[in-house]
Amino acid sequence: MQSEALFFDTLRQGLWIAVIISVPVLTAALLAGVTVGLFQALTSIQEMTLTFVPKLIAIVAVFWVSMGFMTQMLVSFLHEQIMPLIAGG
Repeated sequence: MQSEALFFDTLRQGLWIAVIISVPVLTAALLAGVTVGLFQALTSIQEMTLTFVPKLIAIVAVFWVSMGFMTQMLVSFLHEQIMPLIAGG
């Protein structure tokens, strides 16, 4: 049985990894949303799909580019933190 400190430390590290992994995708969505919103405000075009499609394209593109980084972070967390806990060491 693991101690509370070890449990909360592992949980904290897992949440931090989740934050680091989500930053590129969320930043792309934010930048695409602000850009499209500014474009809509300047041109007075109020089309709902105009906000959705560029955000989706930006998110998919950034996810595709950063997929290797995300996988590397998750695998290293698994090997360095989770697997020793499962193995009992």
